[in-house]
Amino acid sequence: MRFDRYEFGSIRIDGSEYCKDVVIDRGKIVRRKKGASKKYRASLGHTPLSLDERIPWRCKRLIVGTGAQGALPIMPAVHREAARRHVELIALPTGEAVELLSAERRRRTNAILHLTC
Repeated sequence: MRFDRYEFGSIRIDGSEYCKDVVIDRGKIVRRKKGASKKYRASLGHTPLSLDERIPWRCKRLIVGTGAQGALPIMPAVHREAARRHVELIALPTGEAVELLSAERRRRTNAILHLTC
């Protein structure tokens, strides 16, 4: 997988442009469906990553890009579930997450990338 460019609000992966948050699950790129997590927005000021969403757990390492400024909250239950599943959870601002994914050679790595904030 080749990450050509990331800038606030968009990312280019393997020549395709994405303008919404994405989930990378075993090489397949899909739009992040965060609707299930919106109920937590009022208490956190931002729609977080929660267990109510489809999280690509079939991996050894899950990289979460938390946005340009690192503003995406990750609910504690997500961290607990990652530990329970023995999945290494790495949360970084999205620019740094993309750099890590670009250098990543392990096949068992999935990602969730928040493209704004």
